[in-house]
Amino acid sequence: MSGCFALGWGANNVQRTMTRRFRWIAVALTCAAVALPLAAAQAPHSSASQDSCATCHLGVVTSYAHAPMRHAMELPNEDPTLKAHPDLRVQIGRYSYRLETKDGHSTYSVTDGTNTLTLPIHWNFGKNSQTWVLEKDGNLYESLVSYFPRVNGLATTPGDERLSPATLTEAMGRKLSVWEVRSCFNCHATNAVDGQKLTLDKLSPGVGCERCHVGALKHMADAEQDNFSTLPKALKKMDSESVSNFCGQCHRTWDIVVRNHWRGPAFVRFQPYRLENSKCFIGNDPRIGCLACHNPHQPLQQDEAFYDEKCMACHGTAKPSANAVMYMTCPVSKTGCIRCHMPKVDLPGGHQQFTDHQIRIVRKGEPYPD
Repeated sequence: MSGCFALGWGANNVQRTMTRRFRWIAVALTCAAVALPLAAAQAPHSSASQDSCATCHLGVVTSYAHAPMRHAMELPNEDPTLKAHPDLRVQIGRYSYRLETKDGHSTYSVTDGTNTLTLPIHWNFGKNSQTWVLEKDGNLYESLVSYFPRVNGLATTPGDERLSPATLTEAMGRKLSVWEVRSCFNCHATNAVDGQKLTLDKLSPGVGCERCHVGALKHMADAEQDNFSTLPKALKKMDSESVSNFCGQCHRTWDIVVRNHWRGPAFVRFQPYRLENSKCFIGNDPRIGCLACHNPHQPLQQDEAFYDEKCMACHGTAKPSANAVMYMTCPVSKTGCIRCHMPKVDLPGGHQQFTDHQIRIVRKGEPYPD
């Protein structure tokens, strides 16, 4: 919310898998009570560090301005989706929903035909498909309907298909637990969480530089004094498994998914977990990992041909280095690799589709592999 086809797992994979099964690393999610500074949160701060980082990293900052993570959260008056769709409506069961955007303000309404509940939208989660977090009586709710580009309209939010709301509040959205709120804001915004405390009055929408590059703020302050000794840790110097766990903070790690017994196509969206299920993922080969195929500072590459070179780095004929292991080449084609070996999977409900990052030979009619 994603292989070395002719060979077995190999010693490295077996040892790695066994180590995981005994360690069960998971994120600690302490459900301590927190106060929600909702009034202040209506006007979040902008990320001042973006401009500061651009002083030395102008190219990266300029490119990142168009990357999906930078727009993981939008304010209503800045959200292009709501601007392009100022009057969204849908009927689900006995409830009617409407999202109206006017003069820079967006509202979310639900009615049963007799009574109507209308709330302002403060936070839009997601760049393409969008879900809204709503506030009522001091509690936060996930909107029961979301926007999906695939249908160019509203439909039930993924995971809420089985809910049968009995009241307008229940029809409005699903009440979020404390740890869910922290997790949502921590992954979609910057400076929204300080330890176990929500700091919504300080958040910057989207994933800013300092969200991934821990220590960036201190580095910028020191750089102003010509001190460049406090550089943030370079993610590109981490091995593939460390990168997978790092990205998995939000995209979910292998350990978290397995520990929580999450199964089925709904969880294909957790790319680090799916990638680590691939037989060829051994954790220390830079050719198979998140950063091998994706530059987080750039928009997602949609051209399938772009990834052929990435696949051929392992399944080609020329070794990139003397110690690099090369695996068998595909007897069918040397192009369009991901079309066959990383299939698209529909999420339950049919409104979203994700690329399955579990690299494998896909056989027609076989069940979804967990």
